[in-house]
Amino acid sequence: MITLISACSKDDDDNSPSTSYTTAENLLTAIDFQGYAIITKDGNNLVRQGYGYANENTAMPQSYNLAYRIGSVSKTITAAAIVQLKRDGLITSFNQTLDEFDDAFPNGDQISISQLLSHQSGIPDYQFVVEDAYEQGETLDEEDIYEVIIEMISENGLNFTPGSSKQYSNSNFLIAALLIEELSQMTYHDYIQQNILTPLEMTGTHRGNNSINTETHAEGYNNGSSNSTYPMAIAFGVGDFSSTPNDMETWTNAVKTNWFTDEEKAEILAEDVPSGYVDFGLGWFTTQEGNTTLYWHGGDINGYWSMIGFIPKYNATIVLLSNQQDDSGTQRSTIIQQLLTNEFN
Repeated sequence: MITLISACSKDDDDNSPSTSYTTAENLLTAIDFQGYAIITKDGNNLVRQGYGYANENTAMPQSYNLAYRIGSVSKTITAAAIVQLKRDGLITSFNQTLDEFDDAFPNGDQISISQLLSHQSGIPDYQFVVEDAYEQGETLDEEDIYEVIIEMISENGLNFTPGSSKQYSNSNFLIAALLIEELSQMTYHDYIQQNILTPLEMTGTHRGNNSINTETHAEGYNNGSSNSTYPMAIAFGVGDFSSTPNDMETWTNAVKTNWFTDEEKAEILAEDVPSGYVDFGLGWFTTQEGNTTLYWHGGDINGYWSMIGFIPKYNATIVLLSNQQDDSGTQRSTIIQQLLTNEFN
């Protein structure tokens, strides 16, 4: 569910090979990418095709309109819904603090909405605690998980003073999703459906189920074995969407162009990142390599990994939806490094 990457850190992944590939298509073939890939540059397709099978038992091909779990790429949608709350006048500023919405939240007067969405809150990550509880037979919904987060802070405090550091934590976005529900008086998924999915005609994007429909959804794999189940309540607001390459291209292009105003983009996207470094914005990462800026987000969940991104300088769109688990994030890191070094420089 989480994207393993350190904010404001040097992008020097030791797992990335030194080999250079002449084309994006050669790169994906060489690293044995499995899934559907879209990479465009200046309005032209560098890659638009599937690799491997969406279901090895039935030889179902990867497809532009097939669903894949997208994991934490869902966070880009949650962050956009928070922006919509501001448009709707339900929040006045991203600098509002959590105590305005829940006066009992520990240290809530120190933690802003902006710090939630940019992983600067210091709130510890609930994921592994809740997954362990699930393995022990406990069934927790998003409200239960919220109480777990509060208990973790009450017992051990924040990981750091809000705003003093950055550390990726799924807790930030579960809290953001609950805030959407409280302020909109709608369910999180209904608010996103009304304000994002329906206007953009993203008909292939939906709340994921614990088990997939193998007729409409790519099967997930881990080391050759089927691995498509996940208790999706744990991923509420954090990584619980499935989507198609078609819809993710629509969403990435919308963000790249005019879904956000220029004023909103200035608040959302991290700028002035040193070359060779990566930083968090509000629901998006920024990776800088020389004069090339990549805005992106990745995701990992049982049986799948994903990435969407765009490079304004080259009018580039990147959508990678894989149905082959990559625990180390090696494929995503390799692709980013190679594209920014060879294709977009």
